[in-house]
Amino acid sequence: MSVPAAHSPDTSSRRRRQAEQTQDPLWEHDHHHRHEQMYDRLCGDSTGACASSSHHTSCAALITSCLSPHTCSSRNACEESWEDIQQKRTIRAENEVEANKLVNNYRFGFRKWKSHVTERSFQDRSDVVKELYSELNVIKPHSGRLITCGNVTYVLLFGWWVSLAYYLVGILMFITVIGVPYGKLCWKLACYFLWPFSKSIHEHRFSTYVWLLLGYPPLVVIHFLVCFLSWILIFTIPVSKMNLRALCVILLLPPEDVFVSTCSQQKARENSETRALLCCYQATNWYYYKYTVDGINVFAVNLLPLVIVAIIIGYIDKENKYATSDVKFAIAICSIIPLSYYIGMGIASISAQSNFAVGAVVNATFGSITELTFYITALIRGHKAANPCLQEVVKAALTGTLLGCILFIPGICMIIGGLRHSEQRFNSRSAGVSSALLFISVGGVFAPTLFSKAYGNLVCDACTNSIGGNSTKYINCMPLVYTVSVLLPVAYIIGLIFTLKTHSHIYNIHCLAMICVCAVTSHHGAVVHWSRWRSLVILIVATVLMSACADLATEHIQPILNQPNISQYFIGVTVLAMVPEIPEIVNGIQFALQNNISLSLEVGSCIAVQVCMLQIPILVLFNVFYDVGFVLLFSDMHLWASIFGVILVNYIFMDGKSDYFQGTALVVVYFILLALYYFAPTPAGC
Repeated sequence: MSVPAAHSPDTSSRRRRQAEQTQDPLWEHDHHHRHEQMYDRLCGDSTGACASSSHHTSCAALITSCLSPHTCSSRNACEESWEDIQQKRTIRAENEVEANKLVNNYRFGFRKWKSHVTERSFQDRSDVVKELYSELNVIKPHSGRLITCGNVTYVLLFGWWVSLAYYLVGILMFITVIGVPYGKLCWKLACYFLWPFSKSIHEHRFSTYVWLLLGYPPLVVIHFLVCFLSWILIFTIPVSKMNLRALCVILLLPPEDVFVSTCSQQKARENSETRALLCCYQATNWYYYKYTVDGINVFAVNLLPLVIVAIIIGYIDKENKYATSDVKFAIAICSIIPLSYYIGMGIASISAQSNFAVGAVVNATFGSITELTFYITALIRGHKAANPCLQEVVKAALTGTLLGCILFIPGICMIIGGLRHSEQRFNSRSAGVSSALLFISVGGVFAPTLFSKAYGNLVCDACTNSIGGNSTKYINCMPLVYTVSVLLPVAYIIGLIFTLKTHSHIYNIHCLAMICVCAVTSHHGAVVHWSRWRSLVILIVATVLMSACADLATEHIQPILNQPNISQYFIGVTVLAMVPEIPEIVNGIQFALQNNISLSLEVGSCIAVQVCMLQIPILVLFNVFYDVGFVLLFSDMHLWASIFGVILVNYIFMDGKSDYFQGTALVVVYFILLALYYFAPTPAGC
């Protein structure tokens, strides 16, 4: 991808500000003058605001629940509820596909996947992002320091041994005599790769087989190794690009056509007929956490090979000759992270290109597939092995997900967001709806457990209760479990109708669309990363691979559970509960940093509600058709920890404000509960 031509400082700074503003999919109108500017845009000229070609390329569609962009026909139409706009936040999207994704995903109460499903215009990106995708064959002006921690780290990690390899290959070329020109080239490149910064490799305008047979192969190995290591480290991707270009371009050129120059020499050669091949100034860039490959974040790309490794060693090495059960379990659990990301991207892509109904079905079907796959696999394996411990581990994982989503995720987001923005505000009414759903969820899920505490130590296969003397009353408690499992999804659906239809105004999502010409232009210019069919295929494949990894994790979990100093409860509420939620934690932190604390809180609340109102009823329904012995009775620790967590988080959310102290309180309470689980005795049957 070529770097665009340079612009004037004013134009560059103005575009930079515009690009930085478009990075955040949700934003809040915090200042009155912004509303006045938007008012002028919308109503000042209803016919010609976007007539020019410049507006056609830079206008962003502001879309919300209505999804019907209209030109403001009159000033009175725009003045409708204008006072409310100042207190409402507006969803902004670059095009209608992204807007559809935001509406379907951000307001469903399902998972919040932030990644873009369409390609974003390179010209409108910030200078920081442009630098990530820039090629290394362009000499750019550089005024910063060259001696940085990243560049020195490059010398210590890669530079010295790459330079040594070139020096040794150069000696080999001199020994062959016929390869002397390549030997000289290797010695030049040895100096270059030791400290490549501020130096460039040029071409003025295959001479021997000795170079291809003796010199080139070892350097291929060296550069490929450096490419792999620097790509895995992510923040050193510039080093990977540099070595890849050297391997594929520079080393295949005649040696007399290649020379190395420094900054002072570059000016002297500006008018000569030369072509830059390689120029690098910095070995590291901390913003590479934003780097994407075909719309997929680089972290998810790098973790994907773990899935292949987990499946190969898990199903081939049955006797644990090459890897222990502990290693196999760790790899299988870590492989769930990229798969959950791919599943989320598939859901987002299909929802963005579909209507409301399809988006709802896809989200409802695959929204909890990651956790449900693991839970069902564990229950089946525990039932076949007559191991009740796995059922207790599943219950611990369910409780751990609930606690992590209502305490840890909001807490860590409040801390990070509060350190950056001092105090953040969120919609207390919408938080109140989520809080009510949480109370209903926890009350319904633990109703059979409370019933058990009130009327005896119940086992739902043959529930008994001694009522004085020798008389015994048999109680069938399964009807209660089935009743709760039906009522919880019903309450969930009612909550969706309440938030999406009848009382959507509570969420302060204002229905605004910037001039229709802009919206249509953006829509036609949108290039979707994954089509609907491709998304569906990826979604299905990722789900199948998730099932395989979950099967391997449950197969090799027993040695982990047998650790004498760690309670099985602790393993369930930490590793099994929170690893699948890592992408959600990252999303919540990003929202908090962008001062969208409302979304950060909704991330945790929505997952917690899904656990109680969807995942647990599905497990009960699965147990009806395939009896794995799943009984909806939780231990006292699960019961009181969940109730305490819900009460605390509702107290924190009452005032509609958050800061790092409130976040610290939630995180500290979460770690206190983890300490209780860590020192808890082994569950019955384990």
